[in-house]
Amino acid sequence: VRFVESGGGSVQPGGSLRLSCVVSGFTEDHYALGWFRQAPGRDREGIVCTTSSDGSTYYADSVKGRFTIYRDDANNMVYLQMNNLKPEDTGVYYCATPGPYRGSYYCSRFRFDVWGQGTQVNVSS
Repeated sequence: VRFVESGGGSVQPGGSLRLSCVVSGFTEDHYALGWFRQAPGRDREGIVCTTSSDGSTYYADSVKGRFTIYRDDANNMVYLQMNNLKPEDTGVYYCATPGPYRGSYYCSRFRFDVWGQGTQVNVSS
C-alpha cells in the first residue's frame, strides 16, 4: 500500500489549496480514505475520513465547512480541498487509510493505519 501526497505550499489566511494523493497497492476493494495533519509540537489530528462501502464522511470540527474530501476510485486518487485557510491549519498533511475493510467505526475515529510521506502546508500573512 502506498500513498504519494502533493499540492502543499504557502498561502495567506483566507486562501485555498487542493491536496492530491495517489493511492496504489490495495488488493482489496473496500477501504476508507482520509487525511490527518501534524503540526510542530502538537499531536497528530485526524481531520477527515470517508468510507467506500456506504459513502459516509466524517470531518473534524476544526475543518468542518471549510475542507472537503473527494475520492476518485477509478483513477486511484483522493483530494482534499481546503478553503478559508487559517494559520492554525499549518502542518504536514498525510493521506491515510484505516486498512482494508475497516469502515465507519475506524473512519469516524480517524484511526489510520497506513499513510504517505506527507505534504507541507503553511498558512501565514
